[in-house]
Amino acid sequence: MKKIVINTSNEEFCVSHKAFMRLRELGQVEALGEANPGVYWPNAAAVREPSLNQCGRLIPRDDQHLVRVVEELASEANGHCAELKVVSIPDDVKWQIQNVGGQERISEVHRTWC
Repeated sequence: MKKIVINTSNEEFCVSHKAFMRLRELGQVEALGEANPGVYWPNAAAVREPSLNQCGRLIPRDDQHLVRVVEELASEANGHCAELKVVSIPDDVKWQIQNVGGQERISEVHRTWC
């Protein structure tokens, strides 16, 4: 089974500063390339601090490090106003993330002709 992280809140996907730092520890490429918003204010990077907990928006949702961190940290991985969830799907499914009513879900990619 393939694991994918989705955001079940009505806000944009992001991870907390704590999750972001853990992703950097694990060597996650996009996290290493992103500026650390808490570098000058490490004590202010508390859970739900809006300005410092909107990290990781470019990380692929099926990234093994992202999945691991969300599973490890549970609700502490949630960025500002995010509610992250790991969803398992069959390995052979071509998938996409859809936003339905403000919440994300995984759906299978289907062919379309015009």
